[in-house]
Amino acid sequence: MAPIGRTVDPAFRLDVLARAQARAGLLPDCLAEARRVANTVIAGWHGRRKRGIGETFWQFRPHVEGESHSRIDWRRSARDDHLYVRDREWEAAHTVWLWADPSPSMRYQSEMALVSKESRALVVMLAMAEILSRSGERIACPGVMDPVAARNGAERLALALAHADMDSLPKQPELGRINRMSDVILVSDCLDDELLSACIAPAAQRGIRGHLVEIFDPAEERFPYTGRTEFRDPETGATLTAGRAETVADDYRRAWNNRRAALAASVRHSGWSFLANATDRPASEVLAALHGRLSGTPVSRTDAT
Repeated sequence: MAPIGRTVDPAFRLDVLARAQARAGLLPDCLAEARRVANTVIAGWHGRRKRGIGETFWQFRPHVEGESHSRIDWRRSARDDHLYVRDREWEAAHTVWLWADPSPSMRYQSEMALVSKESRALVVMLAMAEILSRSGERIACPGVMDPVAARNGAERLALALAHADMDSLPKQPELGRINRMSDVILVSDCLDDELLSACIAPAAQRGIRGHLVEIFDPAEERFPYTGRTEFRDPETGATLTAGRAETVADDYRRAWNNRRAALAASVRHSGWSFLANATDRPASEVLAALHGRLSGTPVSRTDAT
């Protein structure tokens, strides 16, 4: 159940077309914000592309004495009478799959938040796409966009999302086709109890590296409600009315914290990383933390921001 607050659209039950239009309407602003946020962290970002064993051409470089002559590209070398080696791209410069939860619960926004959970998730996903694309990484989105390596990767992803059929989008990301050399970044409010068991655990067992980012509204964590308060399930429309909401506040906060701790422990046990970002905090915080996770560099900030 989610407390009633400001939402992207005041109508509770949106049909598929209206839901798609609402999400598409967010994307231009989210893309602009994603680029702004990406610019604040791009200076410290180092791409992971380097030469090594792989199938994709990366660059020509001068032949070094002692290297096998079989590696020389004779056609390129004939152009200026120098010996050049054709380097292939290291397989670690693989695809990073990005996914933002499209569930109705993501539309929630309380009076304490700067943006809705959906807006924050889209900004995080598109900002990561912007940073990764600038670094030469391949990006993709399960069920929405196949892998692509392009400087305008974020723009292409936003366009693909805008034209995605909301009715056909899976409730959970389909990771079955992703190879084990890939990274996955899932951005969700993590209110779907099956996300871990049905999606993350099987992917981790196949050797896929991943990162789960929990987006939450501060009201969901702090429970600031008093007096008569109505709560509504965004998935089913079911309502629950509390005559004195403050009487359950302590139990709610305890349950919320226990849930997050258990989720984080389970995700890390699977070998994935776990991060959390509140919608009253800057998106740049979680992006900087994600940078540390992707590059393997330890970060000093806490996981929950």
